[in-house]
Amino acid sequence: MAGAVGCYGFAGGGLPPAIRTVALLPFENQTAEPTLTQEVGNSVREALERRLGLRQASTNQADALVRGVILRYEPDLPVQYTGGDDRTVSVTRRLVQITVSVEILDQKQDKAIWQRSGLLVQGDYDPGQERQGRERALEDLVTNIVEGAQSQW
Repeated sequence: MAGAVGCYGFAGGGLPPAIRTVALLPFENQTAEPTLTQEVGNSVREALERRLGLRQASTNQADALVRGVILRYEPDLPVQYTGGDDRTVSVTRRLVQITVSVEILDQKQDKAIWQRSGLLVQGDYDPGQERQGRERALEDLVTNIVEGAQSQW
């Protein structure tokens, strides 16, 4: 995972006091959905800034790195149905699922502060509203990352 999307410093939250700066690296995307790399990066960056009070720093100077891999993307899983008298079935609710592996690494100690492999996040949506489901799944992802980091300390 070369290059940095953005780099930030922690002002608080639940990370160790020695962790003051963090570099957010682009998530490796192993799916066929090319826009996920940027969408995941933007969502994580925004949440880290807003919820953990981060400021910018360089990758080489960062105390910690946030990196990950987008492993799977399922945009159209039917989860709710209705049936009619004529034996037809209509899908009334669908689900987006994104599976990622995420790590927050303490660069000075060379150890993981928090990591989750195969994290499944999801968001439901009405048929034809996949974007809404994807946004909900990304909200679920950043909540998991922020709460995971905060729970370690």
